[in-house]
Amino acid sequence: MKEQTELVILPRDIQNIALIKETALRKLMRSPEEVTEFRITRRSIDARSKQPIYRLRVEVFSKDIPPAEPRQLDALKKTTAKSKQVIVVGAGPAGYFAALELLELGLKPIVLDRGKDVRERRKDLRAIQQFGVVNPHSNYCFGEGGAGTYSDGKLYTRSLKRGNYLKVLRLLVEHGANPDILIDAHPHIGSNKLPGVVSNIRETILAHGGEIHFNTLVTDFLMEKGKMIGAIDENRKTYKGSAVILATGHSARDIFKLLAEKNIAMEAKPFALGVRIEHPQSIVDHAQYRQKEREENLPASSYKLVCQVRHRGVFSFCMCPGGLVVPAATAPGEIVVNGMSLSKRNSNYANSGTVVAIELQDLEAYDSHGVFAGLAYQQAVEQTMFKAGDGSQKAPAQRLTDFVHGKLSTSLAETSYIPGLLPARLDQLLPKQIASRLRVAVQEFDKKLKGYYTAEANVIGVESRTSSPVRIPRNRTTYMHEQVEGLFPCGEGAGYAGGILSAAMDGQNVAKAIMKFIEA
Repeated sequence: MKEQTELVILPRDIQNIALIKETALRKLMRSPEEVTEFRITRRSIDARSKQPIYRLRVEVFSKDIPPAEPRQLDALKKTTAKSKQVIVVGAGPAGYFAALELLELGLKPIVLDRGKDVRERRKDLRAIQQFGVVNPHSNYCFGEGGAGTYSDGKLYTRSLKRGNYLKVLRLLVEHGANPDILIDAHPHIGSNKLPGVVSNIRETILAHGGEIHFNTLVTDFLMEKGKMIGAIDENRKTYKGSAVILATGHSARDIFKLLAEKNIAMEAKPFALGVRIEHPQSIVDHAQYRQKEREENLPASSYKLVCQVRHRGVFSFCMCPGGLVVPAATAPGEIVVNGMSLSKRNSNYANSGTVVAIELQDLEAYDSHGVFAGLAYQQAVEQTMFKAGDGSQKAPAQRLTDFVHGKLSTSLAETSYIPGLLPARLDQLLPKQIASRLRVAVQEFDKKLKGYYTAEANVIGVESRTSSPVRIPRNRTTYMHEQVEGLFPCGEGAGYAGGILSAAMDGQNVAKAIMKFIEA
């Protein structure tokens, strides 16, 4: 028999499993002798009252032993010479989880990625951090694992109905992620741990007969009678398959342009743009936990803030408690910032994208760019930020209070951003519609998170890669492009995901749709 109950546990006791079990049995009026298994199935922090607490959901089994959860990896099939091939462009979460699903269905994935594997990719991250050198094919956005691998590894999503999110989490655990992600309300792997998980996924794909080709930039597609049957790389090598999954991420601007050259339909979509705001972590902890010093066993606290300013949403995005701000440019001559956290989230800083929603009617000045109006808008702001600097990856910044009052900061607060910051009038460098709304929003945020509006915080520009400003349309049922048979847009780059978990689920869904397409 299985019984469930909810518990409230103080932070000092959260590591005391014996106490937690004893509390659960007492609440359920069960003796230890009756219990065959005890599990914690959900864990979250509730900091709404004066004393922060953990809320747990537990399962207690008595008189029987619950069946073991089946291993997801056991369902994968090894490909044979007769297995049909599917080309997967992109080795991010959408591409890799599509590949795993294809193997489960008996299809052979051939993954093509413009970047390097996670180990080699580190060298290019060091180059951009330490020397300001941007490799356009290997950076914080491009390379094995995609943007999320080295920018935090958060696994939270609101899109749980889009697919089998538990399957994604279990696959991550089976490839080396901490099992805590199965129970935490806001699961997180960390940028120091996720590369190992990603490399294990690669080995699984290869061990089951799939192929993965790094440093392989797709520059053309193979078409036959209006059907997409493969891809061509920059060396004119061809890769053929029964279908093509396009899972290139939100920053593959060259792929969008290639699709335009092929007259393959795309559409502009809303996105968001703003800044990254960095506080001392202690300010956020004090506001959330109401403690002078964060209690042991409480993690670095986070926040989620949103308000409306003149009919546009302004919101925090990709909040990184105990994290770092990192350079995320994908081409020379631009400044883009992002955030990341290591698994322990133990830096002295908290940072978050703070962005303003941009609707299509806000892009009238870029109408001449057609479907690429949003891309042109992004690029213009990113290049403006670079021109305001010294030719390196040092980012323009302003103290938060100076940003609001329109003053150049004579000095800046301490920062985690390794390339360094340069004092600049961000309030003038940003588009007026962005800066003016941010000025109002950050003061509103202080009403929700006391201490948020402070001179100890830096405003850093620019946070521009929140999502793709272009969508590659597809049929809602078949997941296939309406115009091109055999083309399956997928993940963030196609406009159908917003993070690791939703991208992975989209990859799984697309793989299943391809199986139906092949069998039809």
